Amino acid sequence: MKNLKKYSVPLVIFLTFEAVAVTLWLTKDNLFYLLNFSYIGASVALGVFLFIKKFRYARRVVQLLVGSYMLIYLGLICNENMQIEGFWYYLFTGVFEAATIHYAVAKIFGPLLFGRGWCGYACWTAMILDFLPYKTPARPRKKIGWIRYITFAASLVFVAALFLGRVGHIERVMFWAFIVGNVLYYGVGIALALIFKDNRAFCKYICPVTVFLKPMSYFSLFRVKCDHSKCVNCGRCRRVCPMEVDVTDNSRKRKNGTECILCMECVKNCPKDAL
Repeated sequence: MKNLKKYSVPLVIFLTFEAVAVTLWLTKDNLFYLLNFSYIGASVALGVFLFIKKFRYARRVVQLLVGSYMLIYLGLICNENMQIEGFWYYLFTGVFEAATIHYAVAKIFGPLLFGRGWCGYACWTAMILDFLPYKTPARPRKKIGWIRYITFAASLVFVAALFLGRVGHIERVMFWAFIVGNVLYYGVGIALALIFKDNRAFCKYICPVTVFLKPMSYFSLFRVKCDHSKCVNCGRCRRVCPMEVDVTDNSRKRKNGTECILCMECVKNCPKDAL
């Protein structure tokens, strides 16, 4: 019974994704959704299971399984634009498919449950950036997060211009937009990481998807909380946090609270198991 409770979280995660998979399969009459969300759910559940078993690279396993699947299979092989431009594209066409479903589940309504877990476990941009050596920021956080709103607006304007200009072969344009967009994201992300000595600088300042993620993450059900009866205020959790979240504060208004990516570095490094 104790072991069952211990592994309840990965089980709940898998069953949640499976419920989404079956619902979309039946409502859309497309087996792809069953396979797609079952694979992602199984990958995330596996990562959480490995974390419970104290496997050092548990999160990285999930990143590579889900991130490479989204980038290589859905993006490059299936020619689906899974970036934010793809979301706007399907929204303009009025079709609830591919990127719109992905955004609804992972980045708009999903964060009500798991916050910015997408950023920590599935983002194919962060998957590459996390290979860089700057696991924790070496310099104080810059107040330039407003740039994300510019990139967010630019992505919307770009897709709107394609439709207003009645550009031909728009599906092909969106595929190449996915290729070019990823090259730019990786290039800018690596450059910012080197400049700011911070792997997650792109996530903090540039990524347009965070415009969706941040407000919804405020209400996240799954959150890292601190047991103050065990905490000795050593500050180690704050030092190892890549997003500079004050996890010792259990308030939803804690410093950088909507930016927790559930990487669990704070939990792994707490000497008193207070998190």
